Amino acid sequence: MKFGRAAHSPPDPDSPDIEAARCGDLDAFDRLVARHQNRVFNLCRWIIGNADDAADAAQETFVRAFRFLPKFRGDAAFSTWLGHIATNVARDFARKCQKSPRPFSSLQDEEDDEWEMPSSEISPAESLLKAERRRAVRRALGQIPENFRVVLVLYDLEGHSYEECAAQLRLPLGTVKSRLSRARGALREALGAEAELFEGAGGR
Repeated sequence: MKFGRAAHSPPDPDSPDIEAARCGDLDAFDRLVARHQNRVFNLCRWIIGNADDAADAAQETFVRAFRFLPKFRGDAAFSTWLGHIATNVARDFARKCQKSPRPFSSLQDEEDDEWEMPSSEISPAESLLKAERRRAVRRALGQIPENFRVVLVLYDLEGHSYEECAAQLRLPLGTVKSRLSRARGALREALGAEAELFEGAGGR
């Protein structure tokens, strides 16, 4: 099964900087980094579980992207290609963390507020509930298998479509859907009593 972009897909907005970076324009690559660094860092942080290793993984992601940029063919969007690299790097870091155990939820609770900008559109109570949900998910993610964790992060937390998840993971669409279903079941079990925090919450 081939994963790529549909014939009617709009032009990749990163294309000008990609071509310039291929020709040795470091400023163009810096623009690519600036455009994608937050998403890459957040993806790595959800998979690995702590900020320090996530920052290292994000840096390694861009090092690999620069190294392999000449091989980028544009069959998928640059963001999808970069996400595939980031996912693989984060998984490698997560495995290393398992060999040198460090609590998955070792981050200070206050750091959760840095994951996204506060919004004036929600009440303090809603903001607190959102933070509690985030902490609960982070703890539960550390208790489920890595392959489940990754697909949950990509689809439910990062908001990618099934097709984008399949492209990033290089898996058939059906496999992604079935794995996501099993992963959600594992997450609910890992949440235990904290699953009550999500009662009435909307989902895809």
